Amino acid sequence: MNPVVHFEMPYENRDRMADFYSKAFGWSADKLGPEMGSYVVVHTTETDANNMVKTPGAINGGFFERTKENQYPSVVISVDDIRAAMKRVEESGGKVIGARTAGEPDEIPGVGLYISIEDSEGNRVSLLQPARA
Repeated sequence: MNPVVHFEMPYENRDRMADFYSKAFGWSADKLGPEMGSYVVVHTTETDANNMVKTPGAINGGFFERTKENQYPSVVISVDDIRAAMKRVEESGGKVIGARTAGEPDEIPGVGLYISIEDSEGNRVSLLQPARA
């Protein structure tokens, strides 16, 4: 099985969003710069020195700037081979969406290869092939 390893949600005001989740749930936020799309990584659970969750089954997440094209929450599924997973998605009635380079996954430095898909029901889901240590 390929596990859910991350969640993503849109924000309209990242400072307001980070403040809300910090006050309401105790999450910490790492606000990345424009070179990373102004993404905000949130820690919802304790992590180790390698930023991996300590509690099995717990996941961390992130927030992206809401745009007309990118405005819905998503879960991120870990896969061993992203290109093979993309093929299985299409063979199963889904489609690959959201790639900056036509049909190619984006490389997130130090994290891995990433691409968004649409499932058979029209839901946005993302795939991550983690970088090998």
